[in-house]
Amino acid sequence: MLRDRYFAPSQHLWYNSAVNAQPPSSIHVGLNAHLLTLNRSYRGAGINSYIYHLLRHLGQIDSDFHYRVFLSERRFVDDRLTLHYSRWPTHRPLVRILWEQLAQPVVLRRAGVDLLHAMAFAGPLVTPCPFVVTIYDLSFLRYPGAFRPWNRWYLSRFTALSARRARRVIAISESTKRDVVRLLGVPEDRIDVVYCGADDIFRPLPGDEVARFRRERALPDRFILFLGTLEPRKNVQTLVRAYSRWRRIEPGIPRLVVAGGKGWYYDQIFAEVERLGLTGEVIFPGYVRQEELPMWYNAAELFVYPSRFEGFGLPVLEAMACGTPVVTTNAASLPEVAGDAALLVPPDDEPALIEAMRRALNDGDLRREMTVKGYAHAATFTWERAARQTVTTYQRALSGEYPDGSYTL
Repeated sequence: MLRDRYFAPSQHLWYNSAVNAQPPSSIHVGLNAHLLTLNRSYRGAGINSYIYHLLRHLGQIDSDFHYRVFLSERRFVDDRLTLHYSRWPTHRPLVRILWEQLAQPVVLRRAGVDLLHAMAFAGPLVTPCPFVVTIYDLSFLRYPGAFRPWNRWYLSRFTALSARRARRVIAISESTKRDVVRLLGVPEDRIDVVYCGADDIFRPLPGDEVARFRRERALPDRFILFLGTLEPRKNVQTLVRAYSRWRRIEPGIPRLVVAGGKGWYYDQIFAEVERLGLTGEVIFPGYVRQEELPMWYNAAELFVYPSRFEGFGLPVLEAMACGTPVVTTNAASLPEVAGDAALLVPPDDEPALIEAMRRALNDGDLRREMTVKGYAHAATFTWERAARQTVTTYQRALSGEYPDGSYTL
C-alpha cells in the first residue's frame, strides 16, 4: 500500500495513537509541512519559521479540528498533532513537487482529510478535499530577475493555479493580499490576512549576558547589524555603499555586521565590500542559529533592514521585540510590520539611509522613543493570534461555497 511504503509509523504518532485520539466527529485538517526543516542553514528562516510556529500553536488551540501533518523532518515532534513522516526525500525540490502532485492526493483520501492547508504557495492540482493555501509574497512575479529560471517558472505557474482553485487564500500581509488580487486575479473576499508573530525568545536581555556574548564572538562593542538571507532583494549592496559613504564623512562610526546564510547571487555583496575597501570594516559571521538570534539583536546598537521587497519581514519585528532601534524601508509590507516604531526610507535612497542611521545612532531621545515604541508594537504580533486567525480561515473554508473548479474529486 502507498501508506505503508511511503509513511513510517512513529511509535506514538499514527492514525490509532492514543496520544492523539480524537472523537470520530472531529474534522480532520491536513497540513503539508514538507518545507519544514530543523537544519541550521538559511533554509531554516522565513517560510520555515512560519510553518514551525504555526504547527506548534495550532496544537495548543482547543477547536473542533484534528490536525494531520505531512512532513519529512523527523526531528519535529508534537504529541498534540498526528504526524505522518514521509520516506520520500522531499528536502529535494523536485521530489517534493512530485510528492505534492502525485502522492499527496492519495494520502489525503486514505487519511480521511476534510480540508488541506498547503502551507507554502502550491496545492495539488487534483485533490479529494478543498484546500487553503498560504502565499507569503509574489516576489517571483514582482522581481523575476532575482530568481533562477526554474524556481521562477514553478512558483509563478503553481502559485497562480493554487490561488485560483483554493477555497481560501492566506496572505501574511496586506501588501501580499493586494498583489494576489492584482497579479493573480483572486477576489479580495477570498483572501484572509494573517500576520506572523514574534517568538517569546525575542526580548531585551541582561546587559552582562550581552557583553559576554560580544566577547565570545569577538564582536566590537558597537556595531550596526543586518540579518537575513544574502540574496538580491535584501538590498545589502545598497547598505554597503551607504555605509562606505558614511564612513568617509564620519570615520569613527560603528562597524557593520552582515549576518545570514548565503542564498543566491550573494557573491555580488562580497565583491562590493572588496571593491569599496571595506574588508576590515564589514563583518560576515555567516548563518546565525535560531537560538542565538536574540543575542545578536540585543548586542547590536542599531538594526538595519534595507530590503526592496518583503512578504512580511520577520527580522524587523524580532529586532523591535529585543528593544533594538530599527531602520528599514517603506517598501511592500515593511511599513505594516514596522508601524511608527522604526525609521523608514526608500529602498535605493542612499543619502536617506545614511541620515536615518545617523539619527538612530546619535539622537538619544529618538533612540529611547524607538525602543519603547518598538517593544510595544512587536508585542501585538503573536503566533497564538496567527494560529487562531488561521483556524477561523479553516472554518470559513469549510462553510463556504466551492469556487468553480476549486478541486477535483
